[in-house]
Amino acid sequence: MPEVLLRDRRILVDGRPELLLAGEVHYFRLGRADWADRLNRLRDCGGDTVATYVPWLWHELPDGSVDLTGRTHEQRDLAGFLDLAHQRGLRAVVRPGPFVMAELKNEGIPYRVYDEHPHLLPTTWDGAPISTRTIDYLAPEFLAAADGWYAQVMPLIAERLAPRGGPVVAVQLDNEIGMLSWVTNSPDLTDGLCADLARWAVERYGKDTAAARIGADPADPAAWSTALRTPAEERSLALHDDLGRYMRDRYRRYVAALRQSAERHGVTGVPFLVNVHGTADRRGRTFPIGISQLVEAYRGQPQLTSGSDYYLGDLTVGNVADLYVSNAFLAATHDRAQPLTCLEFEAGSGDYGEDLSTRYPPEAIDLKTRLCVAQGNRLLNLYLFAGGHNPPMAEPVGDGNNRIAFTGERHGFAAPVGPEGRLNATYGAARRALHAVRGVGDLLADGDEEHDGFALGFIRDHYLTEYHHPASTKRAAQVAELERFRGMGARDVLARALLLAGYSFPAADLQAPGGAAHVPGGTPPVLVLATANTLGSDVQQRLVDHLRAGGRLLLHGPLPTQDHDGTPCTLLADALGLRPDGWLEGGPHYFPSVVGHDWAAGPAEVRVGYAQLLAGPGERLLTEVGSGRPCGTEVTVGAGQAVVIATDYPCHLDFWRAVLDRLGVRPRLRHDSGDPGLLLTSTVDRSGQRLLHLVNVAPSAIEFGLWHRDKAVLSGRRLRIGARTGLMLPAGIRVGPATLVESSCELVARNGSNVLLRPTQTEDVAVFTTDRPVRADRGEVTMADGRTTLTVQAPDGEPVRVSVD
Repeated sequence: MPEVLLRDRRILVDGRPELLLAGEVHYFRLGRADWADRLNRLRDCGGDTVATYVPWLWHELPDGSVDLTGRTHEQRDLAGFLDLAHQRGLRAVVRPGPFVMAELKNEGIPYRVYDEHPHLLPTTWDGAPISTRTIDYLAPEFLAAADGWYAQVMPLIAERLAPRGGPVVAVQLDNEIGMLSWVTNSPDLTDGLCADLARWAVERYGKDTAAARIGADPADPAAWSTALRTPAEERSLALHDDLGRYMRDRYRRYVAALRQSAERHGVTGVPFLVNVHGTADRRGRTFPIGISQLVEAYRGQPQLTSGSDYYLGDLTVGNVADLYVSNAFLAATHDRAQPLTCLEFEAGSGDYGEDLSTRYPPEAIDLKTRLCVAQGNRLLNLYLFAGGHNPPMAEPVGDGNNRIAFTGERHGFAAPVGPEGRLNATYGAARRALHAVRGVGDLLADGDEEHDGFALGFIRDHYLTEYHHPASTKRAAQVAELERFRGMGARDVLARALLLAGYSFPAADLQAPGGAAHVPGGTPPVLVLATANTLGSDVQQRLVDHLRAGGRLLLHGPLPTQDHDGTPCTLLADALGLRPDGWLEGGPHYFPSVVGHDWAAGPAEVRVGYAQLLAGPGERLLTEVGSGRPCGTEVTVGAGQAVVIATDYPCHLDFWRAVLDRLGVRPRLRHDSGDPGLLLTSTVDRSGQRLLHLVNVAPSAIEFGLWHRDKAVLSGRRLRIGARTGLMLPAGIRVGPATLVESSCELVARNGSNVLLRPTQTEDVAVFTTDRPVRADRGEVTMADGRTTLTVQAPDGEPVRVSVD
């Protein structure tokens, strides 16, 4: 029976890397007669895996028994649904909570858990009740209730695991842990949690330091709880810092407890998954908060990995860097075994409120799919793939509709397959995307993204910002500053410029344990970091060590001067020999501008939103026009080199290319189009087979020449990529006794010595090296210089069949 393992950032099924293309189908929202249709639709769409939540709220009956086989209602037959999926040739990812969200009431927790244990509902700031239905995760009563649920559901899942001949290849533990308290700024502050935080603080700092940081004796429960719930302003930064760090340790212990329960009840031999939440308003700027919250729960845990929840809507020049950087930051927090997965990959029209206020263009699915697989996602779960109907609760709860969810009777209005089975326009787009990926699935399953010699720094503590007491002005100012400058840089310009300028790059977790920045394949010579005035002493020291060892650094943002708890810290500024010497902030009647010098000179001065004036040595690169003072400089530190850009310079791609060029970064892929919107990257498998990934997020077609390591691709032939489309072009792919050296066609399928190619241009070529005859069902085949070239006129894009004798 097939074994399922996580190894080398791959999902291995029976020892072979696999790319899992899934769709979320909720059996509990569909009549049994509809299950086969939705599963068939999933297979037709290109999926090979079905994913589903298993709602505790629905399966537990009023008498306390649990129905998972349909004895009381056909839509409770989890066993039958998984067995039918297996019969249809589909694998399964099962997500049994205990929390499942999915618009379910109580987030899927039975009412009786709250009724029997009302103290599990946390209090929060100032002792106020929370506004959501979250629960104190580590309360013994809740863990016991969750273990009772697992005792029912996990054995049924265990019987259907892939290593035992069933369809289940992975199991998710809980759902979006910590999300509810974050989005409402309502940290769980029950008496039990406050007491546990006291224990944690004393173990971390000692009793006296813990008391000084929080402002109360940890041995006095009442005073300690009051100090946590209503922080004193002078201790606000330290208290918020400790609260965030404690919560992360708490989530780690919660996931460990759930895993132990699942294993105790029979689920072993398949990976566990933990999903990371955080996108908002069709952006990914807050997604790293979810990473920061949960990294301790998944990093380094054997046969467990994280999965993203991506709700970004359309993909444009405005948010494409959000998706790219989110994948990079998540990968940076994985260990060497853990692959990227996406457990909720937004599919559908976006009309979640059934009010026609939003309609995403269908091609958004294709663009996001192509970018995610290029970055190494090994599992994509289209969420939601099929809608359905919310059945009534087993007994009245008096809430107006008595159904299991708050969306009314119908659910999943925006899904590619609607509640009644009707297909919307996104179904066809999803089908095209999944089939395009499936044609090169083996290359993607065993391929890794290639990069350009630098990494974008990820500071987990810059995202320790989910809580702020409403009355704390110091904390509000710190959070606002971090939100402005962290991650992708002020106005997101840094990450957007790097990506649209043609670079591909990983992220470096600059707080990884072990003393070195964690980057797959090793730390590159150049680090790029968007920072704020707040930067931890540990990170500052790592950057200093990096420079003194001969590394190079691009620092974008204000010079750091304090640690996260408010302690002054200028380790990095001191090593650079720089100090802040003034701040100019733009406003409605003040317009700071900067001008570049030497290699940073541009065609004109440019307006900026802020400029931090710098004092100290180094070459002046940017000066603020009004004062003539530097706000950008280049300095030498030991054997290293740093470029400091202390202003939000606009997204002028030539400027940012010049900065990276100065630091020795040369892109391996480049194009000559002056129109922004074309992203370039590549993947290569362990045998050297390569795919060139081209994604055009612009609203217009782009024509260009393409170079790979300064060699013209396709002998300099110009390419055209349509508006909002993508291409995956083969390079060095084995086809029986031949090698497909390069082609302007996409691969549709490969089987031994036969290949099916999809033309993408009005005239396409495919170049082979082989000593055997190459035949095609149409087009012209020529031989010259040891190469065989197929030329096809194919304006209709119909696939071409090619065989190598």
